[in-house]
Amino acid sequence: MSTTETNFHLGNDSQPWVQVAEGMRRQVLAYDPQMMLVRVAFEKGGIGALHHHVHTQITYVQSGVFKAVVGDETRVMQAGDVFYAPSNVWHSVECLEAGVLVDTFSPMREDFI
Repeated sequence: MSTTETNFHLGNDSQPWVQVAEGMRRQVLAYDPQMMLVRVAFEKGGIGALHHHVHTQITYVQSGVFKAVVGDETRVMQAGDVFYAPSNVWHSVECLEAGVLVDTFSPMREDFI
């Protein structure tokens, strides 16, 4: 999907899943130049490695249990919890119980498409 198309992807399987690391796969759900919505499924033990990027990120824990690190703060998070990672702040997750995260990015992550 190009960023100039108008498409609605509401079905769970309308976009492909991509294996991005051991125990971790990603599904880009929708985006435009200003915003992106991504679902990330983790197996127990899966790691979202410590990283940073220029994008602002808000992550919603749809299911499972995760240890999340944002800057100097570490928290165990479960379904219904949310964390915010400002631009260029180091962050990571470790999956303690298999689950799914829903990430929003602003602007969109061009490296994901």
